Amino acid sequence: MSVEEPKSGKSKTRRIGLKSFLGGSLLASEKALKHMPFVFFIAFLAILMISNRYWSEKTIRKMEAVQDSIKELRAESVTYETELMKMNRPSEIVNKVKASGLDLLEPTEPARKLNVENLEEE
Repeated sequence: MSVEEPKSGKSKTRRIGLKSFLGGSLLASEKALKHMPFVFFIAFLAILMISNRYWSEKTIRKMEAVQDSIKELRAESVTYETELMKMNRPSEIVNKVKASGLDLLEPTEPARKLNVENLEEE
């Protein structure tokens, strides 16, 4: 049960060299044609991976731009909030009333709570 080698010194498998690749004989062989669907599948997967990478990088850039705009809008809202709190101070309101020339006076007594009782109609 030994495997017999061919009597010639050369083996049946040809060595694939640069000359056979550039000459086109490698691509025209049956062995290469048999594997073409797999090669096309691998090329398709490579293109799919590259396009997925570009899409994800584009999405990440959009997300970073949105996060930057959120930070800017948050800072702007804090600025507006502090300005509004400053404008609602009682001393600022008194100054604005005096500046507008209205004859309003500041109350001297504190506000009182009114209690209203519900009267049930019988």
